Order: sequence, then C-alpha cells, then structure tokens
Amino acid sequence: MKQASQSKKNTNKNISLLIDGAVYPLDIVTGTEQEVAIDISRLRADTNLITLDDGYGNTGSCKSAITFIDGEKGILRYRGYPIEELAKHATFIETAYLLIFGELPKEEQLLQFRKLLNDQQFIHEDMRHHFEGFPANAPPMAILASMVNTLCCFQPDFLSADEDTLFAEDAARLMSKIRTIAAASYRKSVGSPINYPRSDLRYTENFLHMMFSLPHQFSDTDPEIVKALDQILILHADHEQNCSTSTVRMVASSQANLYTSVAAGISALWGPLHGGANTEVIKMLTALLESGDSVQTFLDKIKRKESGVRLMGFGHRVYKNFDPRAQIIKEACSTVLQKLNIQDPLLELAIELEETALTDEYFIERKLYPNVDFYSGIILRAIGIPTEMFTVIFAIGRMPGWIAHWRELRTSENPRIYRPRQIYTGETLRHY
Repeated sequence: MKQASQSKKNTNKNISLLIDGAVYPLDIVTGTEQEVAIDISRLRADTNLITLDDGYGNTGSCKSAITFIDGEKGILRYRGYPIEELAKHATFIETAYLLIFGELPKEEQLLQFRKLLNDQQFIHEDMRHHFEGFPANAPPMAILASMVNTLCCFQPDFLSADEDTLFAEDAARLMSKIRTIAAASYRKSVGSPINYPRSDLRYTENFLHMMFSLPHQFSDTDPEIVKALDQILILHADHEQNCSTSTVRMVASSQANLYTSVAAGISALWGPLHGGANTEVIKMLTALLESGDSVQTFLDKIKRKESGVRLMGFGHRVYKNFDPRAQIIKEACSTVLQKLNIQDPLLELAIELEETALTDEYFIERKLYPNVDFYSGIILRAIGIPTEMFTVIFAIGRMPGWIAHWRELRTSENPRIYRPRQIYTGETLRHY
C-alpha cells in the first residue's frame, strides 16, 4: 500500500491513495491559517481500512474556530487575537467572553456578562452541606469535579429547556460558581469557615477574597497580584484540542449537558501529565535545592538520563521552539515577587536553571525551552496558594475554553457521537 504522489495542480483539491492497484481520491481540507489536512472520513467505507494514530498526535478530530496554535513558530491566538495582546490589555472576563461568544465584548455586553457572573456566584445552601461529606484531606480536584457535576441537580430547568435560551446564563453560572466551589474546598481543607463571594469585587479579586479573607476582615489584595493571577487565567483559558478539552468534546458528543461534560474535563485535567505540570516543577526545584547539587550537576544527570531525574517545565507537546506564554508569565513572576518583597530561592534556582539550559547545546538541539508551567507555580506559591490547589487554578482558567468547545460541538452541523476505532491485538477465537 502506498500513497500516490501529488501534483502541484491538486494540492488544494485532493490526493490519491493507491491500494492494490485501486485509486481512492482523498479530499484536502485547508484551514483559514493554511493548515492542510487529509480528509479520511470515508476511508473505511470506501476501502475497509482505518488509520492507526496512537494518542491522536497526527489526527484532526474536528474543525474549530476557537483557538489557533502554530507550534513551530510559537503562536497562540484566541479567536484571532494574539495571546500577548490579550495578556497585556484584556481582563480574564473579556477573554472568556471572546472565547465563548466569538468576539470581544462591547461595553454594554461586558456589563451584562459581569452582572450574570454576580447573579450566579453563590452556590445553593444545600450544596454547602456536600462539603461536609468529604474528608479533610480530600483532593481539591476530586471535590471540584464532583461539585460541578452536582450543579446540574440544582438547575433542572437547564436539562429540559431550550439550551439556546439558557446558554449565556449557564456559561456564567459555571464560570462564577467554579471559583466559589474551589475556594470553599480550600477553606474546608484548612479548617477555616467558608467565605461568601462579594458582588463589589471583580472576578479574580473576588476569588482571592474567598480564599484568604478572615471572618469580618477583608483581605485587601494588591492590584499587581490580582493582575498576575488574572494573566495566569488568561494564559490557560484555552489551548485547542488538548486532553481535557478533547474529553469535554467527547462527552458532549453524546449530548451530555454542559455541567457533566465540564466535570469530565476537570477529571482529565487532574492527571499529572496534563494539569499537574507546574506542581511537578515546584517539586523538582525543591528537590534540587534540598539535594545541594549545582544546576550544572543536575542538568548533567538529565543528559545522562539518570533514573528518577526529570527536567520539568521544559519542552511542550505542541510548541517545538518556545511557548509564547512563558515569557509573559516570567515577567509576571518577577513583578509579583518584587511587589511582595519575597526572596524565593526557588525563583533564583529557576532563573539559573533556565539560563544554563538555554546555553547548553544538548537542550538547544532538542529545542527544550521553558513552558508556561515553569514559572506559574512560583507565582501561585508566592500568592499563598498551596500546591494542591495549582490544578484547580488551571481549571478555573480553562473553564471558558471548555464552555466554548462544548457549545461549538453542540451547534455544529450534523453533530455525531465521537467513536474512535482501534486495531485489535488480543487473542483470536477460542472456546470455553
């Protein structure tokens, strides 16, 4: 079996697949950023063959107008807007609106969306009792996934009414309540009373209030700290067809409701290979500091591929040169530590590690550059957010992306339930 050569004439039309002398034309699909894909949707029907792509690394699972990534050039855009511009000029709520509804909000639209967020920020009082059923050491991500799934029980009209009429309200409900649930799970884990949200505070500052304010004593947060956390949420708001987003779309394809689909995404994000990377960076830096090894000694162990020694926060599955979010988060990290007057030995170690690795041919040849996770954990640590809450922060940031992808799939033409194929490698027929 071989693929026939393709001429310059039909580059934008189709190619041919030659199988045992038979020729099968395959359409070529070109995206708005000139990404080219071979449409194999009729391959099995026409040839009785399927493709094998373990992990879907070379498979386009859908068409999407939400996020564009060029991993070779280090480009990330939400709805066409460069991530650098959004991180500098937009708030998280403006970015969320852009992802969910397709355009940056006009002033009146932004005010209305903020009102919806304020209206939906409280959780049902009966839900507060659910927290009592979790042990004190329950993983926050387990609580988050459970409580988000529970939300649909307290909003039954969403499950039966016309989704179009309730979508904006439910998008705001999920975005608003996820911070209330997240903060409540943290407060329970440290034995502190749960704080109610405040309508006079913007989204990110309100979350920090629910996390850290004492009873009858509001914790006033520096605007630079709020901005840094806002940027972290913006940088994590969407990232195309990653593991958790693909999970949301997979579940949504069965026509599952928004809450259930997002709860599945939270569970996927919980995996250490996905949402736990910045936690692993902190663990790596802490272990290096405690070991007393020099940075060069540590990197030499990496190059020798010594057992149990891994370089976390470098490289990326998609970005083959640099992660465009990394420089933004590095600058925010310096600002936060300076504002808080924190001399964090982990930051000094991280800077030395980055500078040394970026001048080492071993890492240069392999295009191993710092990614967004390398510095985000240090910021969260400086703000006072414990490592077990790092992935929860990621989930809060990724919420608008999950909502946008759920909506895009549900409103697409002729939506089908996702059903990948497989190549069976087990036992052949045998009898009992």
